[in-house]
Parts: sequence; C-alpha cells; structure tokens
Amino acid sequence: MKQTPFSTIDHVQLAMPAGEEDVARHFYRDLFGMTEVAKPPELAKRGGCWFASGAVQIHLGVEADFRAAKKAHPALRCVDYEALIARLRAAGVDVRADDSIPGVQRCHISDPFGNRIELIAA
Repeated sequence: MKQTPFSTIDHVQLAMPAGEEDVARHFYRDLFGMTEVAKPPELAKRGGCWFASGAVQIHLGVEADFRAAKKAHPALRCVDYEALIARLRAAGVDVRADDSIPGVQRCHISDPFGNRIELIAA
C-alpha cells in the first residue's frame, strides 16, 4: 500500500490589512468561537493573528497590498452549524446558502476583510 504524503492540513493562511487585529479577533474569536494562539515573537512583529479550534488553525497575516480572497477559500466543517449560522446572522454577517451539492448543507460567508469562507454542517 502506498503511503500518502500528507496527514492533515496544519493551517490555512488568509490575508488581512495592517492594523486590523482587533477586527479579526472579534470575528474569529468572538463570533466563530475560536481561540487565539500566540504567535512566535519573531512572527508577531509582522502583525496579524492566529486562531485555533481543535486541529483547525487559521492564520491571518498582514499583506501590504491587501486583496481579499474572493474565490479561494477554506471550507470548515461545523459541529453546530445551525447555532453558528444564527450567531453570524445576528451579528449582521451575510450568510449565503448554497445547495448546489445534493445532501450537503453549506453556505458561504465573508470575513470582515472580504475573504470567502465556506461553512459545512458536520
């Protein structure tokens, strides 16, 4: 049996504009319910912030010429999809349902910087 070269994704990197760490914290920590992870000191100098939920990690890095990822995106399986969607909607996040894959409950949202994120019911 051939061994596969990868076991899991370590993290997904998304870009953000400089100086918007508090906005990122509100969205990823407060709305998504992720935990902020301390960046190594050498990387912390660059700005941005990292978040984790179990084995899932999202790293937000400052990009000088920031452009949101409108097509490329992480897809996150949600333990309590309905509760997360309700929390996001209550906070004014535009939740765009997508029923184009039969039998899969999912939607797309944008983070505060315009990066596309897919949410999938577990």
